[in-house]
Amino acid sequence: MASAATKKKTSSPKAKAAKKITVKSAAKTSGKAAVGSPVPDFSLPATQIGRATRSGLKGKSFVIYFYPKDNTSGCTAEACDFRDNAAAFNKLGVPVIGVSKDSLASHEKFAKKFGLEFPLASDEDGKVCNAFGVWIKKSMYGRSYMGIERATFLVDGKGIIRAAWHKVSVPGHVGEVKKALAEL
Repeated sequence: MASAATKKKTSSPKAKAAKKITVKSAAKTSGKAAVGSPVPDFSLPATQIGRATRSGLKGKSFVIYFYPKDNTSGCTAEACDFRDNAAAFNKLGVPVIGVSKDSLASHEKFAKKFGLEFPLASDEDGKVCNAFGVWIKKSMYGRSYMGIERATFLVDGKGIIRAAWHKVSVPGHVGEVKKALAEL
């Protein structure tokens, strides 16, 4: 499984294998939750289910994605794409959990407004974002600030991260996640 929106087509199996190794190494050295490593522990208040916890997902594959902010254009498009593909994830018994630093009240309004029927977890103190390595320095219009990197992790039933996408580009991303899930 290759990672990230920077995934490029390669012509030989050797080149594909080298790409996988490079992706894993880069993730490990950058301080981010890495492919092949155990998923960081988490327990967060969440819409729909009350709490989203690592222990509550024990034995199940799942998708956890991080996004910057409720009700923004890119985050709304991503959430709606996961919503529109929910049947495929549900058929495989794979829960999807969205995480941002927004409050639970904000998540509830966001979910209601767009008909999101999967849990949105609130990481207001940012501990889980830090554990996954998605709380990063960003810049816009010459101004630097800290924010959530749009990222997605596919975790297997043993709690091992099997695929990770960082700096996600929304169009086509959910399709990439479904494809990686099919390869588990």
